[in-house]
Amino acid sequence: DRHLPLVEFTYNNSYHASIKVAPYEALYGRKCRSPVCYSEVEACQLTGPELIRDMTEKIVQIKNRLLAACSRQKSYVDKRLKPLEFKVGDKLLLKIIAIVGPVAYMLELPEELKGIHSTFHVSNLKKCLAKDVVVIPIYEIQPDDMLHMIEEPVESYG
Repeated sequence: DRHLPLVEFTYNNSYHASIKVAPYEALYGRKCRSPVCYSEVEACQLTGPELIRDMTEKIVQIKNRLLAACSRQKSYVDKRLKPLEFKVGDKLLLKIIAIVGPVAYMLELPEELKGIHSTFHVSNLKKCLAKDVVVIPIYEIQPDDMLHMIEEPVESYG
């Protein structure tokens, strides 16, 4: 906790590839003046309409940079992503009952999981390759309040 302000200062004044500038500089239009750079003096100060025009230009520039960064990140994901497609009736650990969209599937959930939304993104699904039906009682899975699975060892090999 003692170092949190320094961490925040460093983060806000570090270059971010997505916006190609530090967040502080993006917000205020100038580099942050830390004790190290108090001796530096800027040549001019912007006022009134110049300040508004300058900030508007910076906002447009940052939006364009964020769109470009988003596009780059999408291309990285698309290169590594294998297209998954399922059919109604395919077995995962649960059964697909409907195709909601190109990447969304509705699953048949057991009674114990009726509080969970039944539509899932394709990236969260994996095809069940087991030939025999394996039934795991839901009380052994024990999802907590945040729907994280709690694993408890059954026996120890040691």
